Amino acid sequence: MSSSAAAKLIQYVVVNGEIAKTWPKGAVIAQCCHAVAAVSHLYATDPDTVEYFKDLDNMHKVVLEAPDVGKLNSLGEVLQQNDIKHKVWIEQPENIPTCIALKPYRKEDVHKYVKKFKLLS
Repeated sequence: MSSSAAAKLIQYVVVNGEIAKTWPKGAVIAQCCHAVAAVSHLYATDPDTVEYFKDLDNMHKVVLEAPDVGKLNSLGEVLQQNDIKHKVWIEQPENIPTCIALKPYRKEDVHKYVKKFKLLS
């Protein structure tokens, strides 16, 4: 892949909207960071992940909000069923699913799974 191909890669993060509205902003951001770090480590040798990290100054991420934990869990199930590589971050010891990070993908390969979610605000 060329660097223009890397520019077409996108990483989606979907946050549990219930925590986004009730937890401190820094705590929510930390959850996203945990999920992104974990999925990046899990799929470090994936060709799209390798390509994505070749141009660190031009990474593209989109942070979305699932309305509640049920919708977040449903997304995780759909991603699993469709072999979309991701990590559900579950905060311990509370055992609360806080967010899902997908490994980098081309938008056209995964947008259909996340298009119903709005941008996190």
